[in-house]
Amino acid sequence: MPATIDGPDFIALQVRDVEAAAAFCETHLGLRRAPASPPGAVVFTTEPIPFAVREPLPGVDLDDAARPGLGVALWFRTTDAQALHDQLAAAGVPILSPPQDSPFGRTFTFIGPEGYALTAHGG
Repeated sequence: MPATIDGPDFIALQVRDVEAAAAFCETHLGLRRAPASPPGAVVFTTEPIPFAVREPLPGVDLDDAARPGLGVALWFRTTDAQALHDQLAAAGVPILSPPQDSPFGRTFTFIGPEGYALTAHGG
């Protein structure tokens, strides 16, 4: 029987400034740091899939891209997308697409750490 992949098991954004990116995730998204993180990274206690911000891997040049993660869709589940949108907008976080209803609940896309486009959905 051939080996298969079950699905995503860990997600990390590669960033220039790990502490600033972690602070964004804590302050604006309410994420909490896991008790332990490997060197050069901050892992959060997200469920069901762990999420982290980390230093770039060897060979990754974040300055050589129009926007980090261009072409990747990264969605975060929330209990209330509209309330999260309102909080982020009030804090001056750039919103790429306004809240709208979708098959996944209310969704909107905002600019996260270092320019990553992140979508929130739910509630």
